[in-house]
Amino acid sequence: MSTRPGVRIVLRDEARVADRAVAPDAPPSGALAPDAPPADPPEGRTPAEIEVEDREDARAILRHGRVRTRGTAGRWRRGARYAVRRPGLVVAVLVVLLVTAWAVVPQVFMAYDPLTGVPADRLQPPSGAHLFGTDHLGRDVYARVVHGASASLGATVVAVAVGLVAGSLLGLLAGFLRGWVDDVVGRFVDVLLAIPSILLSLAIITALGFGTVKVAIAVGVTSVATFARVMRAEVLRTSTSVYVEAARASGVRWYGVLGRHVLPNSTGPVLALVALELGTAVLAISALSFLGYGTPPPAPEWGSLVSGGRDYLATAWWLTTMPGLVIVAVVLSANRIARALERTGGDA
Repeated sequence: MSTRPGVRIVLRDEARVADRAVAPDAPPSGALAPDAPPADPPEGRTPAEIEVEDREDARAILRHGRVRTRGTAGRWRRGARYAVRRPGLVVAVLVVLLVTAWAVVPQVFMAYDPLTGVPADRLQPPSGAHLFGTDHLGRDVYARVVHGASASLGATVVAVAVGLVAGSLLGLLAGFLRGWVDDVVGRFVDVLLAIPSILLSLAIITALGFGTVKVAIAVGVTSVATFARVMRAEVLRTSTSVYVEAARASGVRWYGVLGRHVLPNSTGPVLALVALELGTAVLAISALSFLGYGTPPPAPEWGSLVSGGRDYLATAWWLTTMPGLVIVAVVLSANRIARALERTGGDA
């Protein structure tokens, strides 16, 4: 049986290369199904490399000239191996799922009323009865943190949605139409980037007024420039691709090219940016709530909880530390998920 020399088998995760000969019936890529044999390369050329998921795929190609059959059990095993190799990502996903459950069904996680306290239990440290302790009115801090997740995460989703929709639309128009549209959008984005985000948010809140939704809109406007720049760069890259040029040459109208080719192939990095902006938005909304621009008391919000514990920092450290740790955990988890999505998009 003849072989093709010079074929490299590349492990996608660890980027290890094995220079081995492959049987002629082996597929040129690990992503192809075993029953779909590839076309032979042109004469005088050999395939450069075969990218596989893990070592078991590499061993299967070396021994049998084909990848393993993908069954449900195989996918579960591969997912389990992926999770074991990335414990930080698993923890980040669990944290995000937990705080999302807090926001959706807070009553499941609360044993106390977040608005009504027991004066006899005021300023108790964290314990089995009160996981995060109690405040100066005897209210359970954990219950207030869980109840505040709805307002904080709701404002975060609104802020990211505003930035995603407005920024992606501007970037899409600038990258696809170019010309004077690109110049106008570019100057607008430069103006937004020249103003510090916290100052721009404060200016918008001054114009709109106080409240959680208005804080979310202000934070969302500050992220428009970031989404616009990323989307514009991806659209410019995709617009020069061979398949886009072929679609234009074949007579496809501009909106067909935009909707079927350019937009679907430009969303990968933007989706990774969404996860990153979630963490940034949580931090910005908490900061504005800390300054008193969010939901008015006694309704709990993460930033206002940190602000309310400042007067008791020397005697009741848990009033600021516990809500602050929740904010830190959510921001770090969102950043870790964004990094994983970015790497996945780069591999694709």
